Amino acid sequence: MAVYSYRATTFEGAIVEGVIEAPDEGSALERVKDAGVIPLKVTSPRKGALKKGMSLRSSKGDLLTFTAELSALIGAGLPLDRSLNILAGVSEGRQMQEVVNSVLKSIREGSSFSDALKNHPGVFPRLYVNMVRAGETGGVLDIVLEKLGEFLETAKELKDSVYSAMIYPVILAMTGGISIIILLTFVIPRFSILFKEMGGTLPVSTQMILHLSAFLRDLWWILLPAGAFGVVALWRFIKTERGAIVWDKLKFRFLRDVVSKLETARFCRTMGTLIKSGVPFLQALQNSKDVIGNRVIAGAIAVVAKDVKEGKGIAAPLTDAKVFPRLALSMIKVGEETGQLDTMLLKVATTYEKSLKDSVKRFMGLLEPAIILTMGLVIAFIVVSMLVAIFGILELPF
Repeated sequence: MAVYSYRATTFEGAIVEGVIEAPDEGSALERVKDAGVIPLKVTSPRKGALKKGMSLRSSKGDLLTFTAELSALIGAGLPLDRSLNILAGVSEGRQMQEVVNSVLKSIREGSSFSDALKNHPGVFPRLYVNMVRAGETGGVLDIVLEKLGEFLETAKELKDSVYSAMIYPVILAMTGGISIIILLTFVIPRFSILFKEMGGTLPVSTQMILHLSAFLRDLWWILLPAGAFGVVALWRFIKTERGAIVWDKLKFRFLRDVVSKLETARFCRTMGTLIKSGVPFLQALQNSKDVIGNRVIAGAIAVVAKDVKEGKGIAAPLTDAKVFPRLALSMIKVGEETGQLDTMLLKVATTYEKSLKDSVKRFMGLLEPAIILTMGLVIAFIVVSMLVAIFGILELPF
């Protein structure tokens, strides 16, 4: 059996921590409940230590923890103000602790929970606030918080998987680039001196390498700040509305498969969760549009929202937008026709989250050897150019 650490609270509000043996995390959770306390968090010790170390740097991780713990407390029957009071005392991040105290103060002054959350847009997104408002209106806040926790966990896993896949290619490209720069600025100049002493006519490729090496060595003090300025200027341009549109168009054109699957999963997961939580359809559609990161697709969804307001449904306008995969559109159409759109949207999200991970792995599987091959060819060209020049001067066969 594995050993799990847990943090729980009694019905009086006292915090209890300890460890428990269980075959899996679900069984550990049930055993903690059987002990007569309300479990807030149950994790393996190693996983718990890792999350604790990262919580100070991740506001989204704090939000996920806050949602899961609040869902557990309200689901156990504790009032909202008492649940928030408990969470204010156990929050690990100082910023989150201050936010929870502020929300609790607003509620005690007469504000609704959703209005109190709305005062902190940097922590609670509009999507989050709208779902909580729907839960308050329908009297199902505990269910909505549970779905919010699942939504945040799924979104985090998807984002982490994409970032993890990008780490190795980025390191590979940086290492290869640095190796080529060192070769051009420190190794090639030694050959340049040798060629001057020996005289003779050098091949064109060797002359190109020597000129490039001299250019980098003599003007690095201009190239370095110019490169930094260019990166900053490009970054600022991308941050503008026009630059973001241009950048998103390029990504959509050259990485259409990955971008389309990512935004399909994100849109359908958000839309399905909102509808299932009782958010009005048009409001759910608008909020789902807002979570889409690519402006090309978001613009197409804005047109879809306009058609939906005119009573055209959602499947046909999405098909006309031509931004989502055909399979997703077919599944959405079936869900709309059978009256199970929320369930079908969540199925589409699950399908494309898995498909996205496969596409990212496949893309990285092609990108990594492409980077290695490119770096190898560049270095081989430099080395061969030097050897050809040396053998030519020494009149040796190559």
